[in-house]
Amino acid sequence: MANIKSAKKRILVNETRAARNKAIKSSVKTAFKKVHAAIEANDKEAAKAALIAATATIDKAASKGVYHKNTASRKVSRLAKAVNEMA
Repeated sequence: MANIKSAKKRILVNETRAARNKAIKSSVKTAFKKVHAAIEANDKEAAKAALIAATATIDKAASKGVYHKNTASRKVSRLAKAVNEMA
């Protein structure tokens, strides 16, 4: 354990941010799963609705700095492509 006050604070802040980042990443993964579940079920309307929700979740994660903006853009693009390729 650190002895210096600023180092102790750093540890606490890092733990707080790690927990926040983990929660945000988890919500993004859940949104992904909902889109893929709708695609598997061949439900185009549900897939589109889930895509909109997932896009919002991913964009929020990028704005908070959890994901880089290019990473978020790539994830959204891949989801949109998967939904658009549904027959």
